[in-house]
Amino acid sequence: MSQISFGSLAHLEKKKVTRKERFLNEMEHAVPWARLEKVIQPAYPKAGAGRHPIGLSKMLRIYFMQQWFQLSDPGMEDALYDSASMRCFAGIELGSDAVPDETTILNFRHLLEAHELTKRIFMEVTAELEEKGLLVKQGTIVDATIIAAPPSTKNQARSRDPEMKHTKKGNQWHFGMKTHVGTDTAVGLVHAMVCTPANVHDSQVFEELLHGQEPQIYGDKAYANQARQNEYESLGVEWCVSRKGTPARPLAQSDKEWNRSQSRVRAKVEHAFGVVKNLWRYRKVRYRGIAKNAAQNFTLFALANLYLVRRQLIPT
Repeated sequence: MSQISFGSLAHLEKKKVTRKERFLNEMEHAVPWARLEKVIQPAYPKAGAGRHPIGLSKMLRIYFMQQWFQLSDPGMEDALYDSASMRCFAGIELGSDAVPDETTILNFRHLLEAHELTKRIFMEVTAELEEKGLLVKQGTIVDATIIAAPPSTKNQARSRDPEMKHTKKGNQWHFGMKTHVGTDTAVGLVHAMVCTPANVHDSQVFEELLHGQEPQIYGDKAYANQARQNEYESLGVEWCVSRKGTPARPLAQSDKEWNRSQSRVRAKVEHAFGVVKNLWRYRKVRYRGIAKNAAQNFTLFALANLYLVRRQLIPT
């Protein structure tokens, strides 16, 4: 056990609990740390004759704080020196513990990407919530959101990311990627996710977002497809995708009212998007290429699921 410093002792005894500390305390209890560390442990470096690696528990907490506060590798290193609450969450004591530098933080992220461990983290979180009865795989809501990418060519390669594409939404063009999700109909917890370039139509990854036992399927008009509707209805699945009109055959008033009634359920898919894009401010890709950004998205939506049900996960 490392000896606590006077500065840390004064921090623990202060009267006010900040919002950041309250948030970190909630996530400390909501995240299944032991289960996630068990997934990463086989790929994590073992202690040898050289310098011992920093503990896996510390590095995983630091990696999650990067996602919550949208910090770069150098920014995360600086935050560990600046913020006592972050050091406390990571279990780092200045003076007795080594603070990981930006290269160590970068190498940990590369380790997760190389072994596709962020997808495993997402799957383990989903399994944990299912076991606790918080994620019930009944009906599925499908939707997609656009994550912007830098359109500028003022970089070393003098080009945009070739894996990012343009798409038009309404009257506005967007450049970047799409994150497609399938969520439950109770809370809006994500149980399936696919990342594609922005020009991939929502309906092209429709089947990948389902778990296969849905009594109902919800979606916006981008998923409207008569042949697909007939196929699923023949299997006994209730098709709750918004009805789509055409210039030659506009929607009747009854169809508009039906769409409005289904949107009350479909709106729950926005809960996870709201956490990731508004609370954690992930609105633009950080890396080049779909694979690296997909790895980050798996982590973000796994953590968003835990955040949405954190009250039920915190012990009374």
